[in-house]
Amino acid sequence: MENDSKIATQPTYIKLTTILLGIVLLVFVMQEAKVILVPILIAGFLAVLISPFTSWLEKKKLPPALSAVISMISLLTLIFGIIYFFYNQILNFSGDIEGLETRFGELVITINNFMAKHFSGVVPISIESIKDVIFKQIYDNMKVLTQGILATAWTLTLVFIIPVYIFLFIYYRGFIIEFFKKAFAKKHEEKVENAISKIKDVVHSYIKGAFIVICILAILNSIALFSLGIKHALLFATFAAILNVIPYLGPFLGAVFPIVFALLTKDSLWYPFGVFLAFYIIQLFESNLFTPKIVGGQVSMNPLMTIIALFVGNFIWGLAGMILFIPGMAILKVIFDEVKGMEAYGFLLGAVNSKNKPSQNNNKAKVVIDKVHKILKPKTDLK
Repeated sequence: MENDSKIATQPTYIKLTTILLGIVLLVFVMQEAKVILVPILIAGFLAVLISPFTSWLEKKKLPPALSAVISMISLLTLIFGIIYFFYNQILNFSGDIEGLETRFGELVITINNFMAKHFSGVVPISIESIKDVIFKQIYDNMKVLTQGILATAWTLTLVFIIPVYIFLFIYYRGFIIEFFKKAFAKKHEEKVENAISKIKDVVHSYIKGAFIVICILAILNSIALFSLGIKHALLFATFAAILNVIPYLGPFLGAVFPIVFALLTKDSLWYPFGVFLAFYIIQLFESNLFTPKIVGGQVSMNPLMTIIALFVGNFIWGLAGMILFIPGMAILKVIFDEVKGMEAYGFLLGAVNSKNKPSQNNNKAKVVIDKVHKILKPKTDLK
């Protein structure tokens, strides 16, 4: 009791310094332990995703170990199928890079001539310097993707250790849940069970919903790019759909590549404009209709916290951090909401007015749905 009173009476600057030192130490540990933590988190999220399928197999009287193995193999088959698809698409795309480089040089010459004709004293764009920056990076990355990616120690670690983690998480999921119940006092057992249930719902709804949205976007993007006659439409469409899991930045990056490719391979500016317009319309439907309806509001966070999570995740773990920190912060919100005294932090992470009023996205989605219903609703004769 005496120690507690001393801590409570400490000056504010000491408390703030302690908190800042704790944050710095946490970030340092997370950066240094990336090789350990990232595979565990990826495997944990994937295990939660397929746990309902495992439970269904167990209800069919299959042994728990066999159910876990079947679930893991089914998931890995899907993942490796996606990887194989991208590998073939990238191989096909790499054959067109030389032609893109030539076309890029012609485009830069055209821009230089236009600038020299209409603007006096403008320094012309250096073709060689841009080629060294852009196409050298493309060639190097293509070489890594098509030849050396499977030879890296990091990739080998992920390929072998993640399936092991997934199997263990699925097989021992009841044991892990029981551990968390025992880790807290008996009087908190109901809150712990409630938090675990909500976390499972959040992770499952986020990953399942994100996968469904990716599939829908891949189909719509493919239709748009095929209709415009853009080569490698499947690659660009699927890549843009997958990048959509990164809020705000992902859709922008996903649209840039097909727009630039259309600019370099087509003779008219209407094609890149058409790609931009198609992706913009599809993104409107995604953000205002698909994601709110499919993913739901369980993982909704306000834009400020989402952007901070993206930058912090990128700083700590790079691209993996940008992807993992979004559901991670949603899990933190669930925990903060359940822990007494931490409700304010849960409120900070949550979507604005999510408790009292419908979110803005849901309002937009409702407007879009109402308009669609009015258009599709058959007209009846008045009696």
